[in-house]
Amino acid sequence: MPVSADRSSSADARTRDEVLERTECVSAHEVLKRFFGYETFRAGQQRLIDAVLAGCDVLGVMPTGAGKSICYQVPALMLQGMTIVVSPLVSLMADQVRSLMSVGARPAYLNSSLSPSQQATVMCRAQQGSYQIMYVAPERLSDPRFVDFARRAAGAGGIGLPLVAIDEAHCVSQWGQDFRPAYLGIADFIDALDRRPIVAAFTATATERVREDITNMLGLRSPQTAVTGFDRANLSFSIEELGERAKTAWIRDYALAHSRESGIIYCSTRKAVDALAEELERALSPDGIRVGRYHAGMGARERQVSQRAFIDDAMPVIVATNAFGMGIDKPNVRYVIHNNVPESIEAYYQEAGRAGRDGDPASAHLLWNGNDFRLRRFLIDRDPEDERSSPEQREHAKMNRFRLLNQMEGYCQTTGCLREYILRYFGDEHSASKPSAIEGASESTGCGNCSNCLSTFEVEDVTETAREILEFVSRNPARFGKTLIADALHGARNERVRSSRLDADKGCGALSAEPLRLIKTVIDQLSGRGYLAVSQGHYPVIGLGPRSEEALSAVGAASADFSFTMKRRASRRASAHRARRVVDLLREESGLGSRPRAGDDAELFERLRGVRTTFATQRQLPPYMICSDAALRGMCRLRPATRAQLLDVNGIGEKKAAEFGEEFLAEIVAFERAQR
Repeated sequence: MPVSADRSSSADARTRDEVLERTECVSAHEVLKRFFGYETFRAGQQRLIDAVLAGCDVLGVMPTGAGKSICYQVPALMLQGMTIVVSPLVSLMADQVRSLMSVGARPAYLNSSLSPSQQATVMCRAQQGSYQIMYVAPERLSDPRFVDFARRAAGAGGIGLPLVAIDEAHCVSQWGQDFRPAYLGIADFIDALDRRPIVAAFTATATERVREDITNMLGLRSPQTAVTGFDRANLSFSIEELGERAKTAWIRDYALAHSRESGIIYCSTRKAVDALAEELERALSPDGIRVGRYHAGMGARERQVSQRAFIDDAMPVIVATNAFGMGIDKPNVRYVIHNNVPESIEAYYQEAGRAGRDGDPASAHLLWNGNDFRLRRFLIDRDPEDERSSPEQREHAKMNRFRLLNQMEGYCQTTGCLREYILRYFGDEHSASKPSAIEGASESTGCGNCSNCLSTFEVEDVTETAREILEFVSRNPARFGKTLIADALHGARNERVRSSRLDADKGCGALSAEPLRLIKTVIDQLSGRGYLAVSQGHYPVIGLGPRSEEALSAVGAASADFSFTMKRRASRRASAHRARRVVDLLREESGLGSRPRAGDDAELFERLRGVRTTFATQRQLPPYMICSDAALRGMCRLRPATRAQLLDVNGIGEKKAAEFGEEFLAEIVAFERAQR
């Protein structure tokens, strides 16, 4: 429910004045450079940070890898008191805390992974002002002990709770892909505090409808909103319709060809994860490539070992369910492969976005077939009901999941630009219509960096087939599914056609000369373009869509002016290879660039990576927490010789320069001497 608006304006004004007083001695840019080592903010970050520091609520919609966490971490390091970060990622809070500690911040987390005595210690230290940031799960906000702690902290004489940041804020909306009832209690928690904090909500994937829900359900007050665009220009997208055995062979060959790169392979079930991981391990282990797996059926210790090996670059390939990856900041994942169809565009884009977080070229591949959608509908129907929700909420959530799956099916079926499909889905019309950043691409070729744009298509006129389908559905609206309609039009005389009395319909057998697969494809295309509509549910039926009146006359016959064409791939295998090769070339070019001494930078990079690995092993940290690949490349390019010059490298802050700088500088000097 929305937060009540009975807080006095004078109290809010006092809070804003306190914020301004506390932050006037240091600038956000100074904090960014000192702790995180960056000279400038990314798109949207400074606008949101400035709004928070001015005492305003904010809503940030930024794609995965765009730096949402900076938008609340920088203010948290500037404000007096402790910022609460609400996050659903309980299993990864420890990593987030370690990452902040590595740059010199004072964070903590409070969740069920801690024993009762450990939780008590964290609460006691928090009351003493030991922490700047505390991560909690949304369920924690309904714990009376935590509510009492927060009220005392926010009240007169307390340490202060200047900011509540909500990560994965789309979880509050039943229109989103990850609705969590516990998020509905966030507004009540904030309303229970004697002094209302600034509220900052962040998400990577939210349509306009979901953004409205976030604002209303969290009670955001006239929030400053930054929607930086959903485009991830460095990601290449591809889709391939393949049988199950062909999928396994495709993934095996791809992992072998990219054996030096980190990749995540997603499967829809635990059984599929185990089977594919075993197959890949047999194929890749002779080449020294380790393959891990991750799903909820494994023991906690086993999951932790797999995740740590992947994050530490000791295991380049991991096969997992969607339980893996949320919140992982590993920046150098070069590819994400979906072995099965995700449940929604939101889920797909979020999971695909775990590739290329460092901004270098990366790829997202989706392998699918019709069985994927049948399985997804089965899983939606069979999912256990959430007893915390009302029957109406549960039914609404289920129907919404079917709606989202239909949008995912449209993505798999489209012959248009894949990037444009995703961006238009999120309402990002501006980015969808911008000229591509890929050299040589134009509006006519789309983004030039997805499998559809890099494929060769032939235009096929299927007007007559479309006419028969539309007229058939107009006579039998919202009664039958795609398979039965296609069977009847094709002239099948099976039991289902006869029992439904479709053998008596005048359209029965009208398309007997056309392949059954073509009829089904045209039905999909008509649905995707709005001429037909697909119902929700485990057994979807086909009805007329919003554009049907453009094609049908008043009596249900197709208009003489109506025409319908679709594109057909001329060579699927050749185009897929071409798409993969384009990504590989882009990666090679980004690795070289135009910097001087490009030829010997690869050797220096490997030597610096060795220094990083040593530090990571000594401190039991993932290598990226020491410094990113981008920072190593910055050292190769700038060749710093002093601590001051090292601080000019993007991503190297004061603490990292003090802890690790001497060893990196010494390695660069040794390398330079060896080159003379």
